[in-house]
Amino acid sequence: MQTPALGLIAQGSKRIMVGDELYVYDPMHYLVSSVDLPVMGQVTGATEDKPYLGLRLDMDVEEITALIRDENLPPPTHADATRGLYVNRLGTPMLDAVLRLLRLMDTPEDIPILAPMIKREILYRLLMNGSGARLRQIALQDSQTQRIAKAIMMLRQNFDQPLRVESIARDVHMSVSSLHHHFKAVTAMSPLQYQKQLRLQEARRLMLIDMTDAATAAHRVGYESASQFSREYSRLFGAPPLRDTRRWRDSTGA
Repeated sequence: MQTPALGLIAQGSKRIMVGDELYVYDPMHYLVSSVDLPVMGQVTGATEDKPYLGLRLDMDVEEITALIRDENLPPPTHADATRGLYVNRLGTPMLDAVLRLLRLMDTPEDIPILAPMIKREILYRLLMNGSGARLRQIALQDSQTQRIAKAIMMLRQNFDQPLRVESIARDVHMSVSSLHHHFKAVTAMSPLQYQKQLRLQEARRLMLIDMTDAATAAHRVGYESASQFSREYSRLFGAPPLRDTRRWRDSTGA
């Protein structure tokens, strides 16, 4: 699950799949996610001699809102929902701020004072660059993106329950058709597809980490039909549950 965060890479590269969309980033680019998204990621361009090295900075929507308010930053020009994940080129000012944040590891006594200031600067850089309007939308009160973020939270909290789109639409003050339209604009998938990804990824985690069998995992994430679970699992991960988990353990030596 990709939660609101800034992702940077020092060495190697990474591919992220959101729905049917592919995002690739490397040391020259960074990735921003403004909402919770079920993604599939793969590290690429890394070797044993040059392993993948990356950095993730979690982002708090309240901090973004406070920065926009306190510094009187310009609001987005429109409130229409846009994709909740994007890749942008890493500029020198952003790189400088990130390096200063990392150097604080050499002087841990400075972290409590300087780290919040540098993180605030990084947020400012994100908000003011060419794609900053996308991030500002999540902090805009009652924007379509903020409403979709609330719908996402409801889906995550009840992903193992039957999907009731009408109820979600009512709770976020949108029509069903508007919810579908803007939900797809933000997440690249419909509410049903989003729920399905949540269920399948959680089932996979249960089988790989908790050693749960496929039938139990399917039931725990809300599937009533084992055959439907196996079919949809194969479609997402490229193999039935048993074969997929065996393949993963063989590749990792687990």
